[in-house]
Parts: sequence; structure tokens; C-alpha cells
Amino acid sequence: MRACRNTRQHDNSKGSSRLAVLLALSVVLLQGCSQVQSSLDPASRSAALIANLWWGMLIVGTAILVAVLLALFIALRRGRGPVERPLSARGSFLLVLAGGVATPMVVILAMIVVGVSMGREIGDRPDSGPIVEVIGRLWWWELRYLDENGDLIATTANEMHVPVGQPVRLRLISENVIHSFWVPQLQGKTDLIPGQVNESWIEAERAGVYRGQCSEYCGQQHALMSFLVVADPPEEFEQWLSRQAEPANDPQSSQEERGQQVFLEQGCVGCHAVRGLSAAGEIGPDLTHLASRRTLAAATIPNTKGHLGGWITDPQHVKPGNQMPSTVMEPGDLQALLAFLGSLE
Repeated sequence: MRACRNTRQHDNSKGSSRLAVLLALSVVLLQGCSQVQSSLDPASRSAALIANLWWGMLIVGTAILVAVLLALFIALRRGRGPVERPLSARGSFLLVLAGGVATPMVVILAMIVVGVSMGREIGDRPDSGPIVEVIGRLWWWELRYLDENGDLIATTANEMHVPVGQPVRLRLISENVIHSFWVPQLQGKTDLIPGQVNESWIEAERAGVYRGQCSEYCGQQHALMSFLVVADPPEEFEQWLSRQAEPANDPQSSQEERGQQVFLEQGCVGCHAVRGLSAAGEIGPDLTHLASRRTLAAATIPNTKGHLGGWITDPQHVKPGNQMPSTVMEPGDLQALLAFLGSLE
């Protein structure tokens, strides 16, 4: 009797453990539906269409799975005993035809019709709105704001600002390998292909910060090639764009002046541009308004003085394989350089 009781307790314990695991997995899956890169938390019409298609496929797929399992359960129950009324050959044929041919064809055709219709709506690019040229680098994003004539207004990196409620036209370019531009909460994926200019667009329906990602494997630091899309009210966007078009701020202290000299005398000018100075490098991001950005290293680390210092002195520790070399300098020079870079708002 005691052995039976222990067995029941062991079975109950195993059942409770399995239930706890299922509940934990459910919580994790539900949490994943509302995170910063979740396509199931749309903030635009295009992203909502994609999310609705996903939910529709999930519901239809779940219904088919339930129907198949139910049919399997009935078949197993019928197979355990004598069958009083077996299906005729014609009945079996009709059942297979309906369940194995007709139903899948109807479901597939419906998904094709919905998918093509949705694709046409998403691909219907606007004729007006800000133009942003997105250039995929190794491994970061260069963002060039253009006017209607294609002339350059401002250049930034890894942080795109857009006006809420207005479409933004994108020109997608790669000068090295294939990348893929993806902001899950705003739009689907569009590839950047060397030697070709692809076009897309995004439109945010509400203000916020949305994380984007390169979704095409492009090399060692593919996983850390991210960016932010900041959706501002239209007035704030215009103010931001006007500030980005201005040259760098002049140093306001002796330490900032010293930091500017360090920047010009060290190897920084060979890779980075700062408008208003003689620095016109094109290998790395434009640093004219570096201090106004939220992150560093393609949204890998926050833009703080400590992280910036660590990035300058040992960038390979943050993103192994990236194209920025380590920089060795005296502590006083480093602090002055950080003061100068911190003034570039």
C-alpha cells in the first residue's frame, strides 16, 4: 500500500513539474509578443497587416492540427474493437478527397490571395515624404537625409528619426555584402544588394523608439548590426533635422579644445567626419552630432561617457572583428577627447 501511495505521489510530482514547465513556456511566449523587436506589436499599418496574416496562419494551422489529432483519436478508438459500420470504399475515398485534397487546396489558395493582396498594399510606395538613403556598412548603418532634388541635408548613423503619421521613403544601398533592413514593428524586410538600389518605406502611427535589425547574415558582427527608429511628432522631427544639418558645435572649454586637437591629431580623422572641422573620413560613422544619439556601435551599447571611453580604447572587446582599431592614449588626452565628443550634440 505504501509503495502504491509513493508511486501516486511521484506521478503527481511529475505532472506538476510538466504543468509548471508548460506555464513557464507560455509566459515566455506571451512575453515575446510585446518586446522591442516583436512583429506582433505593430505600430504601423504595414506591420499590422503582417501581424494579422501571422495570427490568421496560426489560427488556421491550430485548427488543422486539432482536426488531425481528433481524427487520429477517433481512428484509434475505433481500431480497438469490432467496427459495426465500416466505411465503404466510396466513403473512404470521399473522406480522403475532402480532408487530404480539397481542404489543403482551399486553405493554400486563401493564404495566397490574402498574401498577394497584402503584399500589394505594403508595396504601394508613397510619392511624397522625407527621403532617407540607408547604406549598409560593416557593421553599421549610414543614414543620409535627402531633399526632393536628391541633395544631402544631413548625415547620421544607426538612429533614424521619422515624423509620426507621415511616410518616409527609403533608398537602400549596400557597398559590400547583402544586408536586410527590418523594423519588425513598422515594416517587413527589404534587402540591400550591392550594385542595386532597392526602395521601401515606413510610417509610424505613434511616437516611440523602435528597434531595427539586419536580418540577412552579413558576416562576423551580423547579430550586432542593429539600429533605432525614433518616431517624433512632426514639429520635433523638423527641429531635429534642422539641428542635424548644422555643423559641429564649437568647443566651450579648454578641455573641449584640447579634445578637439586630440581628435585631429590622432587617427580619428582618417575614418570619421565632423562637419565644421577638417575631419572628413568616410570609413566610420559621421560624428558631427554624436552626443545626441542614444546608442553606440550600431545600438550595441548605450551612449554614455564610460561606454564611449571603453569603445574608443578597446572596440574589439565590444564587437570582435569590427573595423575600428584600438586606440592607446594618455588618460588626460582620453578625458579631453571624451569631453569634446560629448559636446557634439
